[in-house]
Amino acid sequence: MINNPTVTQAIETMEGDKVIVKRLFPVAGLRNHDPFVLWDHFEVAAGSGFPAHPHRGFEAITYLFSGEMAHEDNLGNSSIIGPGGAQRFTAGKGIVHSEMPGSDEPARGIQLWINLPKRLKHIDPDYQDASADEITKREVLDESGRKVIIRSIVGEDGPIQLQTSVVYYELIMEAGSSYQWTPPENYSGLIYIVNGIATVNEIQLKPGDSLLFEENTNQPEALLFSCKEDSTIMVCFGKPHGEPILQRGTFVD
Repeated sequence: MINNPTVTQAIETMEGDKVIVKRLFPVAGLRNHDPFVLWDHFEVAAGSGFPAHPHRGFEAITYLFSGEMAHEDNLGNSSIIGPGGAQRFTAGKGIVHSEMPGSDEPARGIQLWINLPKRLKHIDPDYQDASADEITKREVLDESGRKVIIRSIVGEDGPIQLQTSVVYYELIMEAGSSYQWTPPENYSGLIYIVNGIATVNEIQLKPGDSLLFEENTNQPEALLFSCKEDSTIMVCFGKPHGEPILQRGTFVD
């Protein structure tokens, strides 16, 4: 149920070439959260990164808070995204790509993997990127007149297109502000605290904390966000496929 979330904490682990990430899953005890199969909060410094490697069976979104990331793949795509930008690849039947820092400044962001349903595991690979200017942005004032910024990456007019129904956005909250949002019916999802101290439905969360929500099979309930200090929160909900997930390194079959 939407009102019985699980609180979990990201775990530091080594990934790629000398990159330490804060990982929600897959970790021991939490392999995935259908339809999501990986969540990494990363910081990639110059001289480290993710050299060319293969993927299969899922889609991935890289969203940046700061710095730049350069993407290259065997489809001939080569691009650099900056702060507030996003890139998506659909691995499908197979893709080889690399993601490396695009400048001397460390690149900080979130990488999210979304499982492909069995019927789409062998589709052709694909790539898309969106600059910060292309990410849909809304500014609202709460009842106290404090500002909340919603940057929509997927769904709700977000530019990134996926094969799975997903709502994914960044919530930037001014100290003392509040915001209410109701997840779509029959979605599971997560809320992740990037920075600041926030409260979601009376549960206080610190950086690296997450709330995991199972598929809300009844009428979804509203989520009430509030914060005592400036906070950045990632909100990600998707329609589960309800199929077995086999994760083997960079492949999801």
